[in-house]
Amino acid sequence: MTRVLIIDDEPLARMVVKEYTQQFDQLEVVQECNDGFEGLKAIQQHQPDLIFLDVQMPKINGFEMLELVENQPAVIFTTAFDEYAIKAFETHAVDYLLKPFSKERFNKAVEKYLAQSSTVNAPKETEKLLEYAAQSPAQHERIVVKTGTKVKIIPVADVQYLQADDDYVSVFTHEGSYLKNKTMSFFEQTLNARQFVRVHRSYIVSVSEITRIDPYEKDSHLAILKSGAKIPVSKTGYIKLKQVLGI
Repeated sequence: MTRVLIIDDEPLARMVVKEYTQQFDQLEVVQECNDGFEGLKAIQQHQPDLIFLDVQMPKINGFEMLELVENQPAVIFTTAFDEYAIKAFETHAVDYLLKPFSKERFNKAVEKYLAQSSTVNAPKETEKLLEYAAQSPAQHERIVVKTGTKVKIIPVADVQYLQADDDYVSVFTHEGSYLKNKTMSFFEQTLNARQFVRVHRSYIVSVSEITRIDPYEKDSHLAILKSGAKIPVSKTGYIKLKQVLGI
């Protein structure tokens, strides 16, 4: 039996998906969720095989929710979104259903999942999908992290700097630091290059947080931030900083 979650903030949309799933004896809907917070808890609790997921939801969107999931299930999206997401869906999602969708189109998506479920590596495909979707400008305004059982939304404007931390990145704000399961390269590619500069292989700094840049050892510098943090700046990083600062 395939365990199914439905995550959508529209009650009518959830009702339609649930009704359509009843045609398939292989599918068992274990829970319906009306936002990403509920969805995240339900995924942790039920460990579903397949989720029907809306992207545009309040609080955290579907992509942000998936970023916080450790064991990612297969995904069929039920939404309308921008060009980045559509391209991501076409390449890496099991399927996507653009609202409003017919029963026939729904059946086609489920049959595709059932045919592929034994061969598709859902976690890897979902990870690739999230990397692709992250190129969307809509995904650049905040960073969503999980602290214990809670979810925190960090506006990008609140980020002071980022530091590599093994397989994670530590995101530093005036409230403290938070771990995000992403790479430095991911943030270097997605954050605004005029606002955030990778000054060292292990550091990305918010330019607006820098109060001064002091010479340090040979061919290197230290960026002194408003918080008092001292961030090493490599030779290459210093060149990037000067370009952004216009000095």
